[in-house]
Amino acid sequence: MIRGREESLEGSFPDDDSGQPAIFGYLDGLVSHPAVTDIAVTGQGDVWIDRGSGMEEVLLRPGFTGPRAVRDFAVQLCAQLGRRLDDARPMADASSKEGIRVHAVLAPLVSEGAAISIRLPNRHPPGLEELAAAGLCPSSWLFILRALVVNRASILVTGGTGAGKTTLLRALLGMCPQEQRLVVVEEVRELGRIAGHRNMVSLAVRESNVEGVGAVGLVDLVKATLRMRPDRIILGECRGEEIADLLRAFNSGHRGGMATLHADSVERVPVRLATLGLLAGLQPKALAALAQGAFDAVIHLERSGGHRHIAQIGRLTTAADGRLLGEAVCAWTGRGAAAYGTAWSKFARRWGIVTSASASAP
Repeated sequence: MIRGREESLEGSFPDDDSGQPAIFGYLDGLVSHPAVTDIAVTGQGDVWIDRGSGMEEVLLRPGFTGPRAVRDFAVQLCAQLGRRLDDARPMADASSKEGIRVHAVLAPLVSEGAAISIRLPNRHPPGLEELAAAGLCPSSWLFILRALVVNRASILVTGGTGAGKTTLLRALLGMCPQEQRLVVVEEVRELGRIAGHRNMVSLAVRESNVEGVGAVGLVDLVKATLRMRPDRIILGECRGEEIADLLRAFNSGHRGGMATLHADSVERVPVRLATLGLLAGLQPKALAALAQGAFDAVIHLERSGGHRHIAQIGRLTTAADGRLLGEAVCAWTGRGAAAYGTAWSKFARRWGIVTSASASAP
């Protein structure tokens, strides 16, 4: 059981089935707890967790004895996950094959010891029906989401940190037929295996070795997907110059791809894409033309008080002067009925969506 700061949580370096120490050591009990979604360790060794309602402090016994112990733990943890963390490279992103994501920063980038952040995937990833039942979207929107996947719409999933982008992306991919080959590219693995989908290739970035060679980045991996006979190309997160190759791939007949992006609304997506495009040397008008053809639908998620829901479904268009625009075709506050915009009917017809809203929308 997880207890508050005034109590304690028994911890140790437990063994796995092979008799070797489990890689999360003192934190293994928290990592394996089904309710915990995030773990944070401060430089002094204080441990905080999130069980869906915000961060709360817990006391491990035994726990970290001080900054040096936290630093040593971070270095060892990243090493076992295949990432270098030392004075020459004091920041690391790593992940396990199950999709547990670890971010660590060493002093002097932090004041002392190391700051460790661990993001835990859902042990039993929910399908769309389960997500809708939990309040992800109105039940009528399930047909919309299914239609977008079945009809091979290219989808951009947006939202802030912790909004549920990866969870929704995994659920959408779970609806893809077995015969469709999925090629997934991620900086660090978060999606893990898609339940029941065997025709899948998962690619992850490799850092350079101690000699500074051997690095394979997102740009290289996105380019490689085109040579792997993909039916759908999936990019875990758009975050840099790889956006140019992704847009070109999505404009070259590779329909049904998916990606995620940090953004705070459908209307703000063009600004985020333009910023990333400049990193790749794409001028805003060139990016606008590519993006409009690349992404058929934008699904925007929001999180409020621990509740995650789809707030908008939209599309990308271009203005007369060539600017990229984001337009919401329907929206939902998380309660009550959804609202449908003037572009809904055209969007619904394009993707074979038939709901009661289709007949009544303007």
